[in-house]
Amino acid sequence: MTEAAEPTGTLGEGPHGSELQLRRTFTESLETVWTAMTDSAQLEQWIGRWEGDPASGQVTFLMTAEGENAPPEECRILECSPPRSLIVETSVGPSTWHLRFELSHEGDITTLLFAQRIGEDPLGSIGPGWEYYLDRLAAVLGGRDAGEVVWDDYYPRLSEHYEQLS
Repeated sequence: MTEAAEPTGTLGEGPHGSELQLRRTFTESLETVWTAMTDSAQLEQWIGRWEGDPASGQVTFLMTAEGENAPPEECRILECSPPRSLIVETSVGPSTWHLRFELSHEGDITTLLFAQRIGEDPLGSIGPGWEYYLDRLAAVLGGRDAGEVVWDDYYPRLSEHYEQLS
């Protein structure tokens, strides 16, 4: 079991409307964090991998952290400005999720802003999910095994915080 997770997400206004926003800071370089979030082989260490040609504007995303039966998701790349920002839309079941991340760097710290536009899906499950995955990213960037981050430490324990945001 890992250290008890605390909710960090807030609601904010993004370029496309209301968003659930989560922030993380890292001592790794901007380029290292960018690569961990965009390179298929590095993504696979903490969340999943993509297949296809990103230059086409669309890839298939496979959630490897969800087990072997997770269905592939179509992911449209709406905006990509390496190594600073990425905006995508992904189909999750019947829903479409609008996701973005922005990276900034000051001194020795790289800051990640991860955001999901508010839609119909309940924040009580979305928020804990993103906390879990971003902590898995932090584990990998810190040289640890993402498997040390335990889902049961996030859901349903963090759900109430996110339900109260909406």
